[in-house]
Amino acid sequence: MAHLVAGFARNEQVRLTLWAPPGELPQGVEPATSPHEAHWLSALMDLGGISHLMRIRPAAGLVAAWRLLRLLRAAYRRLDEVDIYHINWLQCALPLPDNGKPMLVTVLGNDMKLLRLPMMRRALRRAMQRRKVAICPNAQWMEAPLRAAFGDIADIVPVAFGIDPAWYAVRREVPPASPRQWLAVTRLTADKLGPLFKWSERLFGDGTRELHLFGPMQEQTAVPDWVHYHGPATPGQLVRDWFPHAQGLITLSKHAEGRPQVMLEAMAAGLPIVASRMPAHADLVADGVTGALCDSPEGYAEALHALEIPETNRHSGAMARAWAAREIGTWDDCAGRYVGIYRRLLGVVDA
Repeated sequence: MAHLVAGFARNEQVRLTLWAPPGELPQGVEPATSPHEAHWLSALMDLGGISHLMRIRPAAGLVAAWRLLRLLRAAYRRLDEVDIYHINWLQCALPLPDNGKPMLVTVLGNDMKLLRLPMMRRALRRAMQRRKVAICPNAQWMEAPLRAAFGDIADIVPVAFGIDPAWYAVRREVPPASPRQWLAVTRLTADKLGPLFKWSERLFGDGTRELHLFGPMQEQTAVPDWVHYHGPATPGQLVRDWFPHAQGLITLSKHAEGRPQVMLEAMAAGLPIVASRMPAHADLVADGVTGALCDSPEGYAEALHALEIPETNRHSGAMARAWAAREIGTWDDCAGRYVGIYRRLLGVVDA
């Protein structure tokens, strides 16, 4: 979100007022969070956020969700001079005041689970009534279910997030013949890891191929000793130290993904992708072109072997980078996509 805020700050058509956890703001962005709200949001971030709390302490997660909605309700009523609401995540639209002002709401993969809760669709439809609404999932695969739920009262417009230019600037070296380094960058949960350890066990650890794992441990997970686990890594570390000489990125997630940002960043850096076959991954990876989709241990092994052929690896990486640049672009491009939707919602006619 910090990248998107910076993109809006550079767009002359937007004057942004931001309600968010505390942090440095770009010039021209006005903070909307009170000191009390900022303190609470900061503490929530320290706990890992509501989704993490719901996994490890469901009762505490529900309390936090309720408190967030109450704070948002107060903030919406306090900030009544806005022209349009840009709301990230469906649940944050629930406490909107009935003031008729248009709304753009972004949708990620986790939001699709929200729609399965009893009465949730009805509550969201109530928040959307008597206003112009654009629902913007960040991946194409969410368009159909959102259209079925809200297409009669809202425009469903998929909008891809952007990619920081630093990833496009990565200059890949020819991956070394041995050891061949594959990267997995993910939060460590059972769903996010999927069958990564099980499928990789017989393929790694013999000295010729290495699996390097990065990310915070959000569930207690036994990491095998043949996995090189580095803990969380900053984007700068990945750009500088790992992406230039890696074979590619692996994700075998079973999580309800939207459009995984780490995959976009890896593609922008010219890395081929090996991913589990699921809608969110198939939305990004052209099987056999920018990487490989697999749904079995055998398919996974074949994908690794194929992408370790230098010519195949270079070609797939180049195709991945070209796709990212063409279809996704930067955060400035993303901000521009949203601004175009703002103009339609506000009825602004170009001269």
